[in-house]
Order: sequence, then C-alpha cells, then structure tokens
Amino acid sequence: MLSLLAASGAAEPIYWENLGLRPYLFEIGGFQLRFYSLAYLLGILLGYWHLSKMIKAPGAPMAQRHADDLFFYCTLGVILGGRLGYAAFYKPELFASADVFKLWEGGMSFHGGVIGVLIAITWVAWRGGLNWLRITDYIAVNVPLAYMLGRLANFVNGELYGRPVEGGFPLAMIFPTDPDQLPRHPSQLYQAGFEGLLLGLLLLAMFWKTPARYRPGFLVGIFTIGMGLGRFLMEFFREPDAHLAHVVVETGLSRGQWLSLPMIGVGLAVLVYALLRPAIGSAKASAPQQA
Repeated sequence: MLSLLAASGAAEPIYWENLGLRPYLFEIGGFQLRFYSLAYLLGILLGYWHLSKMIKAPGAPMAQRHADDLFFYCTLGVILGGRLGYAAFYKPELFASADVFKLWEGGMSFHGGVIGVLIAITWVAWRGGLNWLRITDYIAVNVPLAYMLGRLANFVNGELYGRPVEGGFPLAMIFPTDPDQLPRHPSQLYQAGFEGLLLGLLLLAMFWKTPARYRPGFLVGIFTIGMGLGRFLMEFFREPDAHLAHVVVETGLSRGQWLSLPMIGVGLAVLVYALLRPAIGSAKASAPQQA
C-alpha cells in the first residue's frame, strides 16, 4: 500500500476517494458489514488461533482451557476497556449519558483496551493458579498484528488521519472527512506498519526463534516499550482529536503521548526485571512446563 501511494503521489496529493475504498465490505438493506468490525473480529480470532499454537510449544504456562477462557475475557476487556478508556481519557462527558455505550459511533482507546486485557488476564490467572507475568508474555506476542488490522481499518474508513504536511511529500493525502481538505500524513498506515507489523514480526521471531519465552516478562516488556515508543513517535504525525487540541498547545505533547510515557517506563522496568532474573526451564525442553 505504501509503495502504491508513493508511486501515485509523487507530484500531487493523493485523494483518498480516488483509491476506490469504502468503510464496509457489503451492505444488505440498512446493514453494513464494516471493515472496522471485521478488524476486531479477525484480530481476536487470529490471536486465539496463534495462542493455541503457542501453548503447544515447550514451556507453555497454560493449557488449552486457559486459552479458551482468555479468548472470552480478553475480548470483553478489549471492548469494554477500550470504550470506557476512551471516555475516561478523551471524552469524560460521555459518562453523563447513555452515549458511553454506543460503540457503533466509534471512539476506542488503545490504552483503555490494554487495561481491560490486563484485568482479564489477572482474573484468568487467579482462577487457574497461573503465572500472571508469563501469560502476559504469551498474550503480548499476539497483540500487534491485531492492532495492525485496526489501524488499516481506520485508513479504509478515512478517519484518524495525520497532521498537515508540506507540499511535495510523496505520501501526502487528502481525506474526505477533513473539513480543511489539506494534504495530510496517512498516519494510520505509519501506525499499522510500526506498532503493528514491525513490532509483531519482532515478537514472533523472539518467541519462535529464541529462548525469550523462558524469561518471564521479557516479551511483554519488549511489547510495552515498542507500543509506547511507537505511539509516542507516531503522535507527531497524527492529528490530535479536535476537543483535545488544547493539550498539545498547552503542554507540547498530545494526550496519547502523555499516556505513552508511563507505558514506556513500565516496559523498561519489566524488561530489566526479566533480564536480572534467571531463565526458567530449558529451550530444549520436550514437554510443556507449568510455571
């Protein structure tokens, strides 16, 4: 996609509507199967499939029944945490009405979704007597590629576009939902590539090609640092929400960047902890080991 955009936008800004995109796969009557909904569904199913594959490898901290429970509770955590986090971090006025429950109108927070998933993992780990930190390692590996699908859906929807860019930039794009109709960064694609594809491939390689899974906290530490750093950097290209533009003016950073700073700090602390602790089990183990 980036290569196509660069080739077609070398001289003039790219008009989103000329790409032949639409926010839904098909429409029957008044019902639309939207790509954003599909992104959530496919991301969760892909994560569940890969987690089930991961726990068959040596050193797994859980059984399939635990993966099934995680699939259910993490789905609730993503949806409820994402929506309530959006209201808490970005639009507190939503709590004053039933609008907080109107998921179809959009508005989800990545940081809220993370909190929701952590609560879900805590619940499953407590019920099953499992090692909480090792479960977070296994879940973290599956998040970035699902996140990538969500950002690609944002692009297909023509929403959450980037900040204005100088003329001549090869990826400059004009989105139909932009009231100013200015050439902008397609920041959804930047986030899909950096926080999604790149981080996802890194974590997959670490899990399958290295003994990283035997250091509790290592994988989730890398994930947390990568997501926090990626979000912090990408926010320089992303247009702040209109009702939060004052945060950038007053502090120099967006709300998303302020939320990402503690995320980076927590990730660094967890990574140091993982490196200072001795590895468990053995990469040569031939059977799953209960942590």
